[in-house]
Amino acid sequence: MVRHTATDRRQDIRNIAIIAHVDHGKTTLVDAMLRQTHVHRKINDMGERILDSMDQERERGITIRAKNVSVTYNDVKINIVDTPGHADFGGEVERTLRMVDGVLLLIDAKEGPMPQTTFVLRKALALGHRAIVVINKIDRPDAVIDDVLNRTFDLFVHLGATNEQLDFPIVYTSAINGIATLDLKTPGTNISPLMDTILEQTPAPAINADAPLQLLVLALAQDPYKGKMGIGKILSGAIARRQNVMQIKRDGTHAPGKVAELAVFSGLERTEVEQAAAGEIVAIAGIDDISIGETIADVDQPVALPPVSIDEPTVQMTFAVNNSPFAGREGKYMT
Repeated sequence: MVRHTATDRRQDIRNIAIIAHVDHGKTTLVDAMLRQTHVHRKINDMGERILDSMDQERERGITIRAKNVSVTYNDVKINIVDTPGHADFGGEVERTLRMVDGVLLLIDAKEGPMPQTTFVLRKALALGHRAIVVINKIDRPDAVIDDVLNRTFDLFVHLGATNEQLDFPIVYTSAINGIATLDLKTPGTNISPLMDTILEQTPAPAINADAPLQLLVLALAQDPYKGKMGIGKILSGAIARRQNVMQIKRDGTHAPGKVAELAVFSGLERTEVEQAAAGEIVAIAGIDDISIGETIADVDQPVALPPVSIDEPTVQMTFAVNNSPFAGREGKYMT
């Protein structure tokens, strides 16, 4: 029997997040990846943007809550997390980046890196993630690809990227047309160049399969039948349905629990499984008061994982003298 260590990597899985500014085509690119890897179920009935499932997301064309989907490419399961691209949802961004081992940095071929790209990229680089830079919308007649690449490199330098992080691979895409290429002189025909780059450049998840169970809860979901579900990545050991576990709360207290249901992400759906091993992103049900930042650990050897640090919500306000033509006419006091 092979003894697993913390430096082992699970080669049949990749966990990756997509980060981008609003309207740079992030969700459209994920749709193309799903379609071309034959995730057919319900796709044709879900409109143009599969991952925008909340009404407000479809209306505004933005992502507010992270979504988990997966595709299988060349016998490797790729868990894709579509993250919020807006700084207002920074908590979602931070938790998402903890679940993955690499990121796709999606940038518009005309607009280049934007402030919200900077916000998310800073957090990804701080966690040590390497980025695959994806220049999207290369079919735009006003695209300035060379300038965008130069600005992107300057952004990495400004954010203090390491030499390894500065040596980022580049993929050129037109997500709406479902094509990608590594060389602008060679037009793409499908999304395969991007998928190949993900497999080659994104590290396989580091695991310790023989260690006791450790799962860090990084997101929550509500199921009409199963109730509250915790979503996270198994860092060590394995977990099974109906397994007794120890819930380690953020204040350090322990509470025994039992995994009533266990699911992994398969295509657009959560698929129930009997067990899952280290490296996989899973959803568990049965622990009613489960919260973000808690550790689900082995019942006999409970070891807590470091808690997740989340930026506090902020509100920006500007106060100025009323110098409009109607100043002084609306009342004596301004509230």
